[in-house]
Amino acid sequence: MPVPRDYNAADDFIDRHVAAGLGPKTAFIDPSRSLTYDDLAGRTRCMANALNGLGLKREARVAILMLDTVDWPVVFWGSIRAGIIPVCLNTLLTAPHYEFMLSDSRVEALFVSDMLVETVAPVLDRLPSLKHVVVSGAEVSGHASLDALLKAAGEDFETVPAVADEVAFWLYSSGSTGNPKGVKHVHSSLRFTADHYGSGVLGLREDDVVLSAAKLFFAYGLGNAMTFPMAAGATTVLYPGRPAPQSMFEMLKAHQPTIFFGVPTLYAAMLADPDCTPQNGSANLRMCVSAGEALPEDVGNTWKQRFGVDILDGIGSTEMLHIFLSNRPGDVRYGTTGKPCPGYEAKLVDEDGSEVAANEIGELLISGGSAADGYWNQREKSRSTFEGIWTRTGDKYTRDEDGYYHYCGRTDDMFKVSGIWVSPFEVEQALVSHPAVLEAAVVAKEDGEGLVKPRAFVVLTEGQASDGLFDVLKEHVKTSIGQWKYPRWIDFVDDLPKTATGKIQRFKLRD
Repeated sequence: MPVPRDYNAADDFIDRHVAAGLGPKTAFIDPSRSLTYDDLAGRTRCMANALNGLGLKREARVAILMLDTVDWPVVFWGSIRAGIIPVCLNTLLTAPHYEFMLSDSRVEALFVSDMLVETVAPVLDRLPSLKHVVVSGAEVSGHASLDALLKAAGEDFETVPAVADEVAFWLYSSGSTGNPKGVKHVHSSLRFTADHYGSGVLGLREDDVVLSAAKLFFAYGLGNAMTFPMAAGATTVLYPGRPAPQSMFEMLKAHQPTIFFGVPTLYAAMLADPDCTPQNGSANLRMCVSAGEALPEDVGNTWKQRFGVDILDGIGSTEMLHIFLSNRPGDVRYGTTGKPCPGYEAKLVDEDGSEVAANEIGELLISGGSAADGYWNQREKSRSTFEGIWTRTGDKYTRDEDGYYHYCGRTDDMFKVSGIWVSPFEVEQALVSHPAVLEAAVVAKEDGEGLVKPRAFVVLTEGQASDGLFDVLKEHVKTSIGQWKYPRWIDFVDDLPKTATGKIQRFKLRD
């Protein structure tokens, strides 16, 4: 739907459904509570009044450091309703990370889950801009209670008029290679992603029930578990714990969702689990989605064989808010990231900025209406990432003759062997196609003559011994993708370093 210039996203995503008669419909379910769209409308108005009661003015910033419960959308949408900017923080970091982000964003209030107060407590006295700490869940001595604030606030609140192009919320980039960057998004970006991916690709419906392993603080999870289902008037099941195969099977079985959003490492771990059977899934499942990292072809094919449902692999970014390249229902090519989503354009360019030919490696640039307004206080990085209508993704791709995009790796992860580009992902995909391998990561390493060759780090499937596997895996890669691409070294490890959102941190392996 077209977004008018005068537009506050809270009117669209909440009040529109109430006006259409969907107020009694369940919007969110967590392990202990649920909220209807009527409840969400009322509680977000209470939230807006509570923020004003704390003395926060329009365009002030508040941080959300909360687990995925029904309180999360209340704080997020209540802030937006009040014209206040929520800053969404990763719940899996450490006190120094929080000190940086809370200081960098200069938030005036922090909304934090009771279980996370202890983690952030050591830095609270070092944040001069922070005036209020409000706790969701059990009461914590010395801090205000979210429940108490909401109960004391009235529901009579008129949504603050906003402009579609004004900043509505921030996300922080994952910071996989340094301090995270504050990414500013405008009101209309939420609707753009809902229309062009949630509806245009997934076809979300009012009768859908959604479960996302990715959390709300993550751009991928924000769309999966909130923006898309809310745009359609659907229902979201929230899981506050850390996603693991067993917990996901339990949630699938208990709630019978129609759409499940995961990441490649989780899908691989679920397939390796002894309880990975259709009986432990959802009988209503009509679609699965993957993003965060490229999905190995073998994982997609095995999942489809096991559950009879495709995984739609796609790629997005914090800067673009959600997925912009994707496979589609009825048009899935495992081993590719599909084609540009409706509303987005893509091009691949070389080091000089010239577009490359089919099957040549280039950096992926994306154009679309969900691009961020820029980074907070990072002018040079904003200028190097956002180039007019184009956003640099930092991902290397090829595009085949049929228009499908094939992931090669992050720009910083690519390397040449004998003058030929090697895609770490291609080698990793070849490795995980062997039944002994659960996960793999590949980086460049110099040999004794100073020549660069692939080095692999491999996590084996449970119960698998590494004896004799080096030669087996080396030959497996040679026959799968090419003689020169095989790893010259293989380190068998218990796990791989990852960001909190599941992306492999290859720079740590290079170190």
